[in-house]
Amino acid sequence: MAAARFQVASLWAALALCTAMSSEVLAQKKYDSGASDTEIKIGNIMPYSGPASAYASIGKAEEAYFNKVNAEGGINGRKIKFISYDDAYSPPKTVEQARKLVESDGVLLIFGSLGTSTNSAIRKYMNEKKVPQLFVASGASKWNDPKQYPWTMGWQPSYTSEARIYAKYVMKEKPDGKIGVLYQNDDFGKDYLKGLKEGLGAKAPMIVLEEAYDTSEPAIDEHIVKLKASGADVLISITTPKFTAQAIKKAAEINWHPVHIISNVSASVGGVIEPAGFEISQGVLSASYTKDGSDPQWNADVGMKRFYNFLAQYDPKANKLDAGVVFGYAAAQTMVKVLQMCDDDLTRENVMKQAASLKNFEPDTLLPGIKINTAPDDFAPIEQLQMMRFKGRKWELFGDIISSDIGH
Repeated sequence: MAAARFQVASLWAALALCTAMSSEVLAQKKYDSGASDTEIKIGNIMPYSGPASAYASIGKAEEAYFNKVNAEGGINGRKIKFISYDDAYSPPKTVEQARKLVESDGVLLIFGSLGTSTNSAIRKYMNEKKVPQLFVASGASKWNDPKQYPWTMGWQPSYTSEARIYAKYVMKEKPDGKIGVLYQNDDFGKDYLKGLKEGLGAKAPMIVLEEAYDTSEPAIDEHIVKLKASGADVLISITTPKFTAQAIKKAAEINWHPVHIISNVSASVGGVIEPAGFEISQGVLSASYTKDGSDPQWNADVGMKRFYNFLAQYDPKANKLDAGVVFGYAAAQTMVKVLQMCDDDLTRENVMKQAASLKNFEPDTLLPGIKINTAPDDFAPIEQLQMMRFKGRKWELFGDIISSDIGH
């Protein structure tokens, strides 16, 4: 009888333990708006139209990557619902779309939205609402400000860091050069200009003309003519794709052949160089942190093999020459990594906590040696670049991977 009572007591104890354990398991699942047992809603804002529509390929590649993840079972069994809206690169429209995503669609977070002025317009709102504004597709240094804006994080190297690298290159290779700068008259352009002057330091007078343009201008031909007339023999184009292609074309047209450096955001072979013309783009310089989808040197690369297989299966219409496709794939891969790290705690707070805990993560399409690292006080995931020169029909990397302190 005593043995039977002992068995019953043991059974009850085991049941109580199981109940406690299952309650604990249930308790471990935590969700904010936009997350559930079956779904994770991710918002995105892209310039599918307007002056920066060349970047639309980024949003399309990200959507295709999430489709791939869903087809393979999702993230811990949850499917990604990617809601991407067009803002035509217009800040007031960005505000409207962000409100719609947060207040109507109820997304868990906004990921990879493009543009400096556009993301600046929603940063305060996102931080007040405590909704992650994650992996902003803009290299403005302002996204690395975890103290003041703990809900906003960039992804790519900062513009100021990239510009400092160009300054170092010019001082070394053309110490007596005269620099003409063509820059977009907004936060994007001014950030680069600031970095360029920081990099030049006491040599800042090498800049003989700073020429600003607005994205509303249909063409920048007159600015190029003025820059040539300034006597500059180095041209630094702090421009978005459409205007970079115009700058390359116009310089050739007026028989001006300066050392021409273009910003990484406009180094796409398919989106910029090809439309400008391969012949007149020879020798153009830039810097990169991603592999070039058009370069056969990566054909045997394991990461790029995965990328090419992804394109064939999930984004067959994408142009592998377009740097935006390579960018979108790597950014989406980073987003998926963070969500996997969140496990069953899909709260907005935990999303930011995991995003700030990335250690040596290497997306398939980043250059060898470039790794993603973040910390609670470091919201700059990528801090390395390598110089490159356009030759033939592709970019040729040269020199070492250059690291820079982006927290500056």
